[in-house]
Amino acid sequence: MEKIVIIPTYNEKENIANILDAIFSLQQDFHVLVIDDGSPDGTAQIVKELQVNYAGQLFLEERKGKLGLGTAYIHGFRWSIHKGYNYIFEMDADFSHRPTDLIRLYNACKHEGGDVAVGSRYVPGGKIENWPWDRRFYSKGGAMYTKLITWMPVNDPTAGFVCYKREVLETINLNEIKFVGYAFQIEMKFASWKLGFKIKEVPITFIDRKHGSSKMNKGILKEGVLGVLKIQWQSLFKNYRNRVKKASEPVTV
Repeated sequence: MEKIVIIPTYNEKENIANILDAIFSLQQDFHVLVIDDGSPDGTAQIVKELQVNYAGQLFLEERKGKLGLGTAYIHGFRWSIHKGYNYIFEMDADFSHRPTDLIRLYNACKHEGGDVAVGSRYVPGGKIENWPWDRRFYSKGGAMYTKLITWMPVNDPTAGFVCYKREVLETINLNEIKFVGYAFQIEMKFASWKLGFKIKEVPITFIDRKHGSSKMNKGILKEGVLGVLKIQWQSLFKNYRNRVKKASEPVTV
């Protein structure tokens, strides 16, 4: 059990079966953990039905209600560490991230010296398809703003297509990661960088979703803008490093 892809879902019935089939068809031993926040459209039921076809490879954690992207990933990180996975991925369900790029992120960590591999839109070779100009403007501007405020050497800090080595997530004190929207992505990369881990950006083509609705809203954008300032300020006082867990201490997932 080396590689697991965490996919948070809320109302993704149009996409979930196809994205899972695409990942498993790579035949690269990727396992998948779907974390569903009580989707009323039956997303979780579709996953349960597919578990028959992908026994031992496809897992489902169901939560009651929309609890936020950040808490979903942290739940998935803890679950994956407890199960012994060495490379832990974040990925969207809507095909904005191409499943074939999972291999490139894995190679960046496994063979090319990265501790964290980020699927980046804003490095040479990276691009965005099917986004309107205003969303491109806000996204690119937000990335530049984040880099300016935090000094973090990452060109796409809000990227949600990421591979973490196990030791990165074991070292980060996940209890100190407080944001739940896109600022969560910034805070995780910031914590990794502050702890001295090497972040490699892998150019990807980001494709806007074709099915379902975007989870972007004004609250998430506001969290991103104000959150960057808060992340930098709190870094003066916050200890991102996890304490060493005793062997006898139970693990909560």
